[in-house]
Amino acid sequence: MFIAGYAVMAGAAERLLLGYDSFGNICGRKNTPVKGAPLSGQDMTNKKYVFFLNSCSMEMQSLKISSLSLCVSSCPQEQLNSLEDLQSFARNNGSCLCVYNLNISSYTLNPKAADLCPTLPVPPSKSFPLFNRCVPQNPECYSKYASVLISMVNEVDVFHRILSGILAGRDTVIGLSILALAFSVILVLVFRFIRTLLIHTLIALVVFGLLFVSGVLWWLYYDYRNDPSTELETEKENVKFLLGYAIFSTVVTIVLLSLILVLRKRLQFTVQLFRIVGKIIGRIPLLLFQPLWTFLILIVFWVFWVAVLLSLGTAGTAQTTSGGQVEYRGLSGICHMAWYHFVGLIWTSEFILACQQMTIAGAVVTCYFNRNKNSPPPHPVLSSISVLFCYHLGTAVKGSFLITILRIPRIVLLYLYNILKQKESACAKCLFKCCFCWFWCQESCLRYFNQHAYTTTAINGTNFCTSAKDAVFILAKNSPKLASISCFGDFILFLGKVFVVCFTGFGGLMAFNYHRELQAWVVPLLLVGFFAYVMSHSFLSVFEVTADVMFLCFAIDMETNDGSAEKPYFVDQELLTFVSQSNKLTEGQKHRSMTPFQDNEDETELQPMVR
Repeated sequence: MFIAGYAVMAGAAERLLLGYDSFGNICGRKNTPVKGAPLSGQDMTNKKYVFFLNSCSMEMQSLKISSLSLCVSSCPQEQLNSLEDLQSFARNNGSCLCVYNLNISSYTLNPKAADLCPTLPVPPSKSFPLFNRCVPQNPECYSKYASVLISMVNEVDVFHRILSGILAGRDTVIGLSILALAFSVILVLVFRFIRTLLIHTLIALVVFGLLFVSGVLWWLYYDYRNDPSTELETEKENVKFLLGYAIFSTVVTIVLLSLILVLRKRLQFTVQLFRIVGKIIGRIPLLLFQPLWTFLILIVFWVFWVAVLLSLGTAGTAQTTSGGQVEYRGLSGICHMAWYHFVGLIWTSEFILACQQMTIAGAVVTCYFNRNKNSPPPHPVLSSISVLFCYHLGTAVKGSFLITILRIPRIVLLYLYNILKQKESACAKCLFKCCFCWFWCQESCLRYFNQHAYTTTAINGTNFCTSAKDAVFILAKNSPKLASISCFGDFILFLGKVFVVCFTGFGGLMAFNYHRELQAWVVPLLLVGFFAYVMSHSFLSVFEVTADVMFLCFAIDMETNDGSAEKPYFVDQELLTFVSQSNKLTEGQKHRSMTPFQDNEDETELQPMVR
């Protein structure tokens, strides 16, 4: 919160978003005066474009363009050859191209008008979509203007280039996020009413999406690499990122196609699994709305996070220079605060998802350990949310923090790998790749155990560490059976997430490819991919978490009860038959001896679990 408060107080994201003139005025809004700058504090609500007085002979000095800039209401569409033309343009279009303190009627009378007005002739220009700049259309002026702008962008640090890319593609990012939401909702409905044909269709679409996206990435990489006009540093970064995306996408495609080929014979098994999961969700219909609440909370947090990031990028102080001009100078240490802010993005997002998982786990546990399956407990979702906020927020914080801890080394390793890649150290690169994969595997395993720890917390009401230990004990005894039952269902759900990311990423590739100028669009594309995966995970995790919770409850049920009249199972016959068939249980396995846990009087809780 300190970072957020500081960023909002010290930053001004509108400067990046709207552009500003040489006197400290942000174009497109009403401004407050800056001490020592008499032309600051003007109402620029109707003046949305930045116009440079000397656009044909600009120079760059210390990342600053030497030419004066003004906020104007429109860019000149035709060449203006004299002060009379400037005066006529101002009167007809309401757009004054001379310094603000020069009255329109004085354009041709004031002896200093030549210094206060743009250099003649003024070339025709059009507003450029990036920060609303008036870009000259004359070939000679455009060449000079572009070269100065290219030099300035190339010398800006990566952090601010990323910000400019996010801002320039903000509408596309929002549209793609909505597209990912639509895909996620469609998949929820598909899995709720799943049939064999739908599974085949989903797999076919995933295969097509993987192959198509990989092909498009390689084509774009080839196109960018052989484009002679690639001069901007952002465009060179696009080429590097596209190569990385293409290689990663190709490897993922090969791995997933191999897994689909190996597991193709278990499709009917998956249909039966999701039918049982759908039956449980049918008893708790509010579970289907749980992702919507999570999504809204994530959207609010992401908007807040991006607003703070933009404020950090524009944090600086206004300083008056000679002639009443204003310069904004950035504060030191901002990049370090941005990294801290990025860690907050990961941790908070994971915490929100952990709260959803605990809510689903609590509701499913309540319904599973209910004797009367035809009369489920009232309001299990609301009851689970209440228990979460009253007793188990610390469990969600600890679980999400552990995932964040494992993800940070991956980011550091990726940064070091990019540095070593330039030095061509093959051994070091191989070592970093192995470490990166190790941390990724550890994170995946931790997610799996976290989910079961949340379920154990919902059953016993114990803290995170105790629940994790109990969950490990149960999984160690039942790991082969649980893995064989749930692995393919989880794989199909993962394919659903890949489907959302693939087609959202494809839409992003097509959209961003039409806006190559001055945009580090590979970073917004990566951000879109992250948002698409988080949204699809948020929606599809209803089925994933429900299945995992159901099987863990089944394992505990088998450990606690023996099916006798004194200790009947909580499990219904359909699930018991399904598990028996899927694992080819023998008669001896069904009636194996086991050490019971202590039950409470109404047999709806299992405390304590085996230590």
